[in-house]
Amino acid sequence: MRRAVFCFLLSVLTLMGSAQTLNVTTGGVTYQFPASQVSDMTYADGTTLTIMGKVFAISDITKMYVDATEVTDNLVQIAYSGTSATVTVAGNVAQYVEPTISGAYVSIAQSNTAAVDDDEITYQLSGSTTDGQFALSGSYKCTVALAGVNLTCGTGEAISITNGKRIQLSAKKGTENTLTDCSNGEQKACIYSKGQLQLQGNGTLNVAGKTKHAIKSGDYITVKNLTLNITGAVSDGISCNEYFQMKSGTVSISGVGDDGIQCELDGTTSTGETTDHDDEDSGNVYLEGGVLTVSVTGQGTKGIKSEGDLNISDGTISVTTSGNGYYDSDEKDAKGCACLKSDGNMAISGGTLTLKSTGTGGKGIKADGTLTISGGTVSATATGSQYKYSSSVTASPKGIKSDGVLTISGGTVTASSSSHEAIESKSTFYVTGGYVYATASNDALNSSGDMYLKGGYIFARSTGTSTGADGIDANGNLYVQGATAYSIAHGSPDVAFDANSEGKKVLYVQSGNIVAISGLESGASLTQSCYQASSYSKGTWYGLYSNDTLVLAFQVPSSGTMGSPMVVSTAGTTTLKSGITVSGGTKLWDGYGYIDASVSGGSSVTLSSYTGSSGGPGGGGGGGGQPGGGGGGWGR
Repeated sequence: MRRAVFCFLLSVLTLMGSAQTLNVTTGGVTYQFPASQVSDMTYADGTTLTIMGKVFAISDITKMYVDATEVTDNLVQIAYSGTSATVTVAGNVAQYVEPTISGAYVSIAQSNTAAVDDDEITYQLSGSTTDGQFALSGSYKCTVALAGVNLTCGTGEAISITNGKRIQLSAKKGTENTLTDCSNGEQKACIYSKGQLQLQGNGTLNVAGKTKHAIKSGDYITVKNLTLNITGAVSDGISCNEYFQMKSGTVSISGVGDDGIQCELDGTTSTGETTDHDDEDSGNVYLEGGVLTVSVTGQGTKGIKSEGDLNISDGTISVTTSGNGYYDSDEKDAKGCACLKSDGNMAISGGTLTLKSTGTGGKGIKADGTLTISGGTVSATATGSQYKYSSSVTASPKGIKSDGVLTISGGTVTASSSSHEAIESKSTFYVTGGYVYATASNDALNSSGDMYLKGGYIFARSTGTSTGADGIDANGNLYVQGATAYSIAHGSPDVAFDANSEGKKVLYVQSGNIVAISGLESGASLTQSCYQASSYSKGTWYGLYSNDTLVLAFQVPSSGTMGSPMVVSTAGTTTLKSGITVSGGTKLWDGYGYIDASVSGGSSVTLSSYTGSSGGPGGGGGGGGQPGGGGGGWGR
């Protein structure tokens, strides 16, 4: 054998001037050395052969040949075929790559140095197997390229990367790739990476996690361009630490047993968001573009969950939760599902969000910290009933809930709840701009503290008929300071605009345009004059004018219980017309209002001065005893 190899090398040396590639095969691995890169080959003691730094034991070489194959530097190709796999290694990285093959299980130890670190090694996977794996260890960045691979692992992860550095997992353009791990194993995920994981490429990747997660990284995960379909997971669809970022692409997550996307802190202390996310460990989620569709069905599960902040600036995001609430015995509290959940703050500045929670106690948005909506289009719906563990331990369904300060300064926000509040802040609530359309069986807008309506266009309707269902309800003071607000409640003792007068809080009407069907809270401070209509009719269009300028065209809903009186107010001389015809303009609130519209026809409505309810604290809204009042039954 030694003499044969020596004679072959002499022949190779004479052919290398014209031939392109020297191939050296050891078992299922072929190393390819381009002629242009090969200088000296060392044949030592008849036992080893060294080519471009790669040392071969002569006894391991099964074949050597020269052909015209073109070699791509830094490329390692893994091809699966049924119960076997082959590995082909470019000569310039041969000394840094140690493959081990057992059937269709391929394990590679990467040990490159700075010599190729700036131009990382790429591992390209192709072919198909129902019992195989790709495993990689090392300490340098690299790329795993999926080039039409269908890989099912029978013992653990389909892809297992214990390299602690950044890994690019890329689906090549025009290819479809499917990865599945084994059931009832001990692995963390179908795709596991100890280090940072960048999911990218212009191809398609389908992933199913049969034991735990579909995709898991010990560090951050980013998504760009890729079409990613997570078709099932016993636990989370995507689980990572440090932060999660989606820049573009199309991601679909369904059939998971726990959360769709979950991001946690890696350490114990958050760095917060850093410049370009360098060395960031925040537990934050960043949604910056692309199309994201998530559906979760488990009890108390979350569509997207961040241990830190959740920031949405762009993208088309659709999240559905259908699981019911449950009792958390560790925290001794009732928990419901949420489409979006942040343990920290949440900020929405762009994008189109469609959020729907159908189970008991579910929420469209739940922020444990502050919630700020400054742009985008947000629709958050909770259609389930209340989850009740006991009389004092419940989870109530809400369209949007913030435990901290809630601010809406822009965008379009539509929220509804069939069994509780549509939008709630457990602190202070600000509306300074944007368009808000809220409907609920309880309060449409609710705050535990003060509420400030400083700008924007607000429609709030409580469709409930039980006591405690106001249109807009502040448990602190309620300030109307420039917004255009249209609010409806079912009638006494509930009102359209309610402050906590029982707690000596006050409703302040200071500026803006308001329509209040069911009146205002008793004891209101009316810096801006308010007026009540002699009557109103369901299904009728009205025009509200300030100094002869139309500030709002609005329609009274054609059905449902509504109280009286109708109270209106503008910054100037206030007039009201009924029976108008509206054309053009900007449509608001699913068609219940228009601004900048052209109107025709209509007749003037008799208005009389409104000074507030004559009832005691908590009364309000009945209109009894006020000029032009009429109990609570107009328009029914």
